[in-house]
Amino acid sequence: MKLKYLFIGSMIGCGGLTACQDQLDFNEYANYDKNYMMESYENVGGLVTSIYAQLDSDWGNYGGATLASACDEAEYAWTSSSVHDFYNGSWSATNTISNWSKNYLAIQQCNMYLEEFLGLTFPDLRLNSDYDAQMFRYNNYEHEVRFLRAYFYFNLARQYGDVPLVTKVPSGDEVNSLKRTSVQEVFQFIEDECDAIMDKIPADYTKLGDYALPTEQPETGRANRLAVLALKARTALYAASELFNPEQKKDLWKKAAETSKAVIDSCAKYGYKLGNYDKLWGADSYRENEMIFLCRAEKESNSFETNNFPIGVEGGKGGNCPTQTLVDAYEMTNGKFWNEPGSGYSEEPGSDPYANRDPRLAMTIAKNGDTNWPSYNKSALQVYYGGANGQPLEGATPTGYYLKKYCDASINLTASSSNKKFHSWIIFRLGEFYLNYAEAMFRYTGDVEQVLPGDKSPLTAREAVNVIRQRTGVKMPELQADDVSDPEVFWKRYKNERMVELAFEGHRFWDVRRWMIAEQEGVMSGAMYGIKIYWINSSPQEFRYTPYLYENRTFTKKMYLHPFSTNEVNKGYLIQNPGY
Repeated sequence: MKLKYLFIGSMIGCGGLTACQDQLDFNEYANYDKNYMMESYENVGGLVTSIYAQLDSDWGNYGGATLASACDEAEYAWTSSSVHDFYNGSWSATNTISNWSKNYLAIQQCNMYLEEFLGLTFPDLRLNSDYDAQMFRYNNYEHEVRFLRAYFYFNLARQYGDVPLVTKVPSGDEVNSLKRTSVQEVFQFIEDECDAIMDKIPADYTKLGDYALPTEQPETGRANRLAVLALKARTALYAASELFNPEQKKDLWKKAAETSKAVIDSCAKYGYKLGNYDKLWGADSYRENEMIFLCRAEKESNSFETNNFPIGVEGGKGGNCPTQTLVDAYEMTNGKFWNEPGSGYSEEPGSDPYANRDPRLAMTIAKNGDTNWPSYNKSALQVYYGGANGQPLEGATPTGYYLKKYCDASINLTASSSNKKFHSWIIFRLGEFYLNYAEAMFRYTGDVEQVLPGDKSPLTAREAVNVIRQRTGVKMPELQADDVSDPEVFWKRYKNERMVELAFEGHRFWDVRRWMIAEQEGVMSGAMYGIKIYWINSSPQEFRYTPYLYENRTFTKKMYLHPFSTNEVNKGYLIQNPGY
C-alpha cells in the first residue's frame, strides 16, 4: 500500500521532509513507505520530530525582519526586506507573503500519522528492558500530533479566517473539491481537539517514573497538558475578538475568560510562575518557570544577533528598530505616561528622556548612550546623527533605537571571537494568559472589578494586569480602582500594558487585527515616528531629541485578513477573501 498526500499549494521541504512522489518521502535522499515506518519506533519518532520542526518562530522570517516591523513596534532598517510589502501597497494575491503551504504541509503530515501510524506494537522491541517506556512515548505521540495539528490550524485561522478543514488524507478527487470552513467552526475544532487530549497527555514529562527519560535527556519543547490548555485558551480569545466575532457575543468572551483562568490556575498547580522579565530570552530561557511551550532551535546560531545588533558594532546590521510609538508606551516609574501632568518627564536641554521609565524599556530597547550593548561593545552607543551607530550610516536605525529583546548579549560577532548560542521562540508563557484573562473578563463584564462566578481563586481584570506590572524586575505601580473605573481608560491602559509586556513576541501584529484597530493612524496606517538625536554640547554632554516622521504606511480594511494566493484561487476550491 502506498500513501497519497495532499499538499495544498506548492510542494516544499521543511524540517527534513519533502513530498515529491506518491508515498511518504521522509528524507530528501530516500523514499520510505508505510512498511518502513512500521519497522522502527525510531522511524515513527523521527516523523513526529519533523512535525515539531515546523512550529513557527520568527527569527527574521522576512529577509531578516520580524513581524514586529510590519506593525507599530518596529521599522526594519533595510528597504530590501519583504516585510515592507505589508504596508507599502505591494501586498496582494500575487505577493501573499504567506506561510500557507508550510502550515498545510505540517497538517498533512499530522493527518498521515493519525491515519496510518497508530496502533503499532513494534514486536522486535518486546524483549528490550525499556519496551514499556518506549510504547508509552509512542502512544503519547497521538496526543502530541493532534495538538500540533490543532496549533497549525490556529495559525491558519488567525491569518485567513475561513480555511479548508482537512482531518484526513484526501483522495486526488477530494483535493479539488475542498471548501472553506467557517472560522468559528475551525476554532471550535481546535478547542474540541484540546478537550479530547487534555487529560491524556502528560502534565510533566519529568514525573513519569520509569517512563521518564534520564535527566541528561530532558524532554523540553514537547507539548504537555499546559500547552494544550494554553492553545485552547488563546483560540477562545481570538474567537471572541472583533475580527472573528463581529456581533460580539458575550458567551465567547466568557469562554475566553474561563479558559485563560484555567491556564493561570493550572500553572499555579504545577509550579509555573512569573520570574525575571529579562530571563525570558537567551540560551537558557527554556528553563524559566514561566515558559509553557517553546519552539526550540535545532542548532546554535547568531543570525538573529547579526541582523539586529547595531550598525557600527562589529558584525551588526541594525535590523528591527523599535519605533517611538513603542518607546512612548513605556510609562514613567510613577505609573504615568510621559506626557501626562505630574509624570516628571523633562524636555529641558541635557535631560535624559529615558530616565525613570518602566524597567522593561531598558531590557527591550537599546538607545543612545547605552553601554555594553552588546557585551563585547565597550563604547557607549552613539545613535545621534553622525555618531558611530547613527545616521547617515547605511543600515543605521531609522527610528533612533535598536533592539535588545530576544538578542543574546553574550554572543560575540567579532571575527576573532565569534560564537553562537541556542535560541528558543516563545509560543506560550504564563504572562500572556494573565493579560488574556484581563481582556476577556473586561470584555465579558464591562467591569474591571468583576470575577468569574464560583471561582475558587477569584481574580479581577485589574488585578490580573497588576500581576504583570508587579512581576520580578519590573515592579511598576499597580493600577488603582479609582484610576481605571472608566472603561475607556482601562481599555487604553490594558492595550498599552500588552504592547509593552509582549513586545517583539509576535502578538502585536495579530492583536491590532483581531481588535480591528490596525487602520487607525499610527498603528498600521499613516504616520510612523522615530527620534532624531543631535549632539549639541560635549561638556556637559547634551543632546537634542526631536521626534520626526520617517514613513507613511498604508492599511485598508481588506488587510485584516491575508489574501489567498492567486494560484490557489485559480484551482477552483477557494473563494478569495474580500477586497483582493
